[in-house]
Amino acid sequence: MPPTIPREISGQKYICVVTFRKTGAAVSTPVWFAEENGKLYLMTRSDSGKYKRIRNNPQVRVAPCTMRGKMVGPEFAATARILPPEDWAHARSLLARKYWLMRIPFLWSKKNVFVEIEVAT
Repeated sequence: MPPTIPREISGQKYICVVTFRKTGAAVSTPVWFAEENGKLYLMTRSDSGKYKRIRNNPQVRVAPCTMRGKMVGPEFAATARILPPEDWAHARSLLARKYWLMRIPFLWSKKNVFVEIEVAT
């Protein structure tokens, strides 16, 4: 069965990605995301805590949220994967299609990386 995105998340503008420190403490971060083929895509920086936590533990939770990070729906267990550089252009185009600010060059940094999230069903 192909992966699916929960209806509570599909079409939202922001999601909270909950990552976990080595101590097990949860850290929630609101992010822009794009959807394709039942997977979620987001951009972060390679020097961010979120990136380091995903690299150490790919188990995450996602939930719909406001721009400020207030969760407005249920959390879902998911698995995150840091995308290899050859997949970045596609993930970037998905985000740019949804958010016009992603088209502005000042958002680009050599430290940007892209993450793919598959929600457990």
